[in-house]
Amino acid sequence: MGPVTDTQLIETPAGAARITWQRAARARLVLALSHGAGGGIDARDLQAIADALPTHRVTVALVEQPWRVAGKKVAPAPKTLDVGWRGVWPVLAEAGLPVVAGGRSAGARVACRTAAELGAHAVLALSFPLHPPGRPEKSRADELLGAGVPTLVVQGGNDPFGRPGEFPEGEYEMVEVPFGDHGFAVPKRASLSQDEALGIITDGITRWAGSLRE
Repeated sequence: MGPVTDTQLIETPAGAARITWQRAARARLVLALSHGAGGGIDARDLQAIADALPTHRVTVALVEQPWRVAGKKVAPAPKTLDVGWRGVWPVLAEAGLPVVAGGRSAGARVACRTAAELGAHAVLALSFPLHPPGRPEKSRADELLGAGVPTLVVQGGNDPFGRPGEFPEGEYEMVEVPFGDHGFAVPKRASLSQDEALGIITDGITRWAGSLRE
């Protein structure tokens, strides 16, 4: 039996958020993923994960922040993003399964900032924006290192927001996507295809999720 897809609107103090569920049969974990500040849940990595993980007993919940549901073009301040995420958490956790908090870019920052407070089982940080492009002195490493739970970072080798080699040592694991930019796009001249790059992402996450204790 394949994954079951459904959507759910959730009222939060920041407005209505939307969850698109890809429900796994006999799920052992819920992986909740939010989008970045410049895009939605149609991002290539989020869609690839939602397609791949349910066959490994991981239900995937793609979370659209209230600003995105409302049709706004610009994300609000980080504190408001945290408010929206906190508002959907009870629904993510209501099945009683461990919930892995995750997201891409700004969504990864939200997951890290709130993980300990919300009781996240682990954190998946996709394209963590370690610093603004060209501004390595504006480091956000404290958010990543402060998550307080098992953490996997999946980072493009050419991400201008922080290449893998720029990340500090810490209690987290790293999967590098060679040649990948902030959206995990790889150049046509690269030695791996776009599909192979997405396979690195989904394979790495599948292995990591399988190692998490329930």
